[in-house]
Amino acid sequence: MRKISQKQSGFTLIEAIMVMTITAVLAAGVAIFLRKPIDGYMDLTRRTELSDIADTAVRRISRDLHLALPNSVRSAQPECVEFMPTIDGGRYRTDVDASGGGKVFTTSDTISAIDVIGTLRTVPVNGDRIVIYNLGIAGADAYSGVNVATVTAAGSTTSLVNFNSTQFPFASPGNRFHILSVSEPAVSYVCTGLGMDAAGNGTGTLYRYSAYVASGTEPGACPVIPLGTPVLAQNLSACRFTYASGVTERSGLVSLRLGITKSNETVSLYQDVHVNNVP
Repeated sequence: MRKISQKQSGFTLIEAIMVMTITAVLAAGVAIFLRKPIDGYMDLTRRTELSDIADTAVRRISRDLHLALPNSVRSAQPECVEFMPTIDGGRYRTDVDASGGGKVFTTSDTISAIDVIGTLRTVPVNGDRIVIYNLGIAGADAYSGVNVATVTAAGSTTSLVNFNSTQFPFASPGNRFHILSVSEPAVSYVCTGLGMDAAGNGTGTLYRYSAYVASGTEPGACPVIPLGTPVLAQNLSACRFTYASGVTERSGLVSLRLGITKSNETVSLYQDVHVNNVP
């Protein structure tokens, strides 16, 4: 009988080891070439994240400051800024209408209502406050309440505002008034815990503190932030607010500088915000 022999083919152990070695060498070479592009992508992602955080914070602060009551911005320390946000405003009547009636503004006596020239966007609610001719100085400072009246009721339309009987010390040259919300009489942006940790990350936090009653006199330090206060930004390594009230005759200037740091990389953002100081 003839014997039929069949040969079996396959990899030997030596061949398998050689293939694994060659593959490892190729992988190491590819990794060297891919490392820089990957590191560059991670750096770009981190910078984009930091820039977005800083830009969002600056935009929110700028939007709030544009609604600040004229001459109400103040900064106790470089790490904070405080102001009174307005929700509406308009012009009041200074003379009777054609029929001899109307709620006319005067400083010679107490008044409890004013007619609005035009209409307000919304009807003020009980507890809102009306401010007239705020100069931010003694005798005309909304923080002390001398030129402020509390809204008691509004008319059926947005053309009449009722408030507790008040004798305002001054009239506005432009016949203007502003309205402050009862739910948010003052707002502070406060930076706390500024610095760097061992990993190269910023340790500071930026808060938006609101719904509190501000002090009648400018405090000497930033307010203490209570638990539950909304956080606007974290990982801050630098934060500075500067307010110049006399930059121009009609407006002040708030300068804001933020530095946000992660993994020893910092994104710095600087913004100037013009504040309308025409009362």
